[in-house]
Amino acid sequence: MIQKRKFSWMDAIIFVLLTLGALAILIPFWNVIMISFSTQKEYADHPLMIFPSQPTLDNYRQLFEKGGIGTGYLNTLKLLLLGLPLSLFLTTSMAYGLSRTGYPGKKPIFFLVLFTMIFNGGIVPLYLIMKDLHLTGSLWSVVLAGGFSAFNMILMMNYFHTLPESLMESARLDGAGEWKILFSIILPLSAPIVATITLFYGVAIWNGWYDAMIFLRKAEQMPLQNVLRSIIVESQLNTSNAASLDASAGQRFSMGMKMAAVFVTMVPIMCFFPLLQKHFAKGVMTGAIKT
Repeated sequence: MIQKRKFSWMDAIIFVLLTLGALAILIPFWNVIMISFSTQKEYADHPLMIFPSQPTLDNYRQLFEKGGIGTGYLNTLKLLLLGLPLSLFLTTSMAYGLSRTGYPGKKPIFFLVLFTMIFNGGIVPLYLIMKDLHLTGSLWSVVLAGGFSAFNMILMMNYFHTLPESLMESARLDGAGEWKILFSIILPLSAPIVATITLFYGVAIWNGWYDAMIFLRKAEQMPLQNVLRSIIVESQLNTSNAASLDASAGQRFSMGMKMAAVFVTMVPIMCFFPLLQKHFAKGVMTGAIKT
């Protein structure tokens, strides 16, 4: 007969601490959502609100009408469609090559990849390279600038090390080439690490704004985070110069509109994470352990 463990005072302390930690995360998040549905006057009266007394969708309407959020979404989706497959291909192919025994030049290549995690040339050489390639002002400059992560490659390489070498040897005896082995044998067995790296690259592309600010020039090319940044910066400028602004501009860049912008940029990535969450922990733990 299995005896139930008693609920000790230490369990109570841990429960209280976890509850307080959860509230510290949920309350600000809930407050952001509620402010996005409130008016500017109600926010001024009650900055911390549980629920607005007069909920409104005006902030979201003005955001999508004038804030450029729709264009930002489209550009970010383009970056995801272009950058995510390319990043996964580069990371997976290099990780597979460096994980195989007897790969020619394996140690020097791995050292060069590891070296980039410690030292890099900075943004100026990268910009000059993109300029020489005539990619500045193009989405491809943003895609290629963040197309490869040495950290993600090392995680995937360590995961590939855990797979039995006998599987690859059997496939080679049957006449399979390296690309056939990678796509038909290795990747189907590597769902946890592939899901983890996909999540890492997806979040990085979704939240990326610095490369776009450096390489892109036109407002209609800017991804979602740059549009959100411009809304917040412009709202702060309008707030500091409120005396010289008319009422319509003040309403357009209200706190409710800023919170609405924050919320609509968070929702897609929040929906994306649960799809890969079941593989996430296993992929990180296995890939982080060197075998």
